[in-house]
Amino acid sequence: MKRNIFAVCDLEVEYAVNFMEYLNRRKNLPFEIQAFTSVESLGNFAAAQHIELLLISARAMCREVREMDIGKVIILSEGTLPQEMDPYPSVYKYQPSSQILREVMSCYGKGEESRPLLFPVMKRNTQILGVYSPLKRCLKTSFALTLGQILAREKAVLYLNLEEYSGFEELTGTSPQNGMSDLLYYVRQREKNLVLRVNSLVCSVNNLDYIPPVHTPWDIREAPWEDWEWLLSELERNSGYEVLILDIGTEMDEIFRLLDRCSRIYMPVLSDKVSLAKLSQYENLVRVWDFPQILEKTVRITPPFHLENGGSGGYDYISRLPWTELGDYVRKLLHNHNR
Repeated sequence: MKRNIFAVCDLEVEYAVNFMEYLNRRKNLPFEIQAFTSVESLGNFAAAQHIELLLISARAMCREVREMDIGKVIILSEGTLPQEMDPYPSVYKYQPSSQILREVMSCYGKGEESRPLLFPVMKRNTQILGVYSPLKRCLKTSFALTLGQILAREKAVLYLNLEEYSGFEELTGTSPQNGMSDLLYYVRQREKNLVLRVNSLVCSVNNLDYIPPVHTPWDIREAPWEDWEWLLSELERNSGYEVLILDIGTEMDEIFRLLDRCSRIYMPVLSDKVSLAKLSQYENLVRVWDFPQILEKTVRITPPFHLENGGSGGYDYISRLPWTELGDYVRKLLHNHNR
């Protein structure tokens, strides 16, 4: 079974090649990528094989392209478009490739013409790794982000922050308009092309894909277990991700069932008397609620506290994590687990 074709056509050869290389590095796209630098080569290909999605520069758009049998056409715009291109959605050309892709996936996912994609996922079973602790201030999120970036060097990894207060906007210096709140809305609607919606929301750091966390804590608190189960099942079946990392907060519905969906749970712990008492209470509750298997899958860890001062802000803290003492700790941990 073949994937649907996502074609890029730009008369600027370097731009077309560079953008195609970026798309090919994205391991979760439900498309086969093809790049063209002339309308003639595009037409020859379209005559032999159906193109589901075409991103074409405004300078390359012409009558011949409009007459081709293409699922959806999106214009790669350099500014104001001529009136004859008004029927087509457009994205601005000179912006980061990641933003172009998010906008393209958002445009493609809209409208009744969007239909379920045939996406033969070439991967092994998706591994779900949980990072959770009943304790606070134990480097849970720093560990999860470090783990994700290190694994993402060789695998397609998606990090999902499931906390009420993630602090990501302050941490990254950005204010994304779309993220987990939107994804949970699509989940509630049982969106038929969820993988497209995911790709319209994804941001990346050091090859690690992540969806910006929720804007308000109620989005996490009010999401029922059935929604989380449906989301995880869709990502397992229809996405190209090989690893999902769940950074789990304490206010989620049916948290034990969510932990039970993980193949391994990393639990940062502290050694003071109060922390040990809290851990003991948590483990007793897990047994009372008849989830002893969670304890069997849990790996207690003690990540090293590291000083991260300086930098220019933004994603600096996150992107430097793999090169800190914490990164060395994670690499050693993964090496021991893979032996």
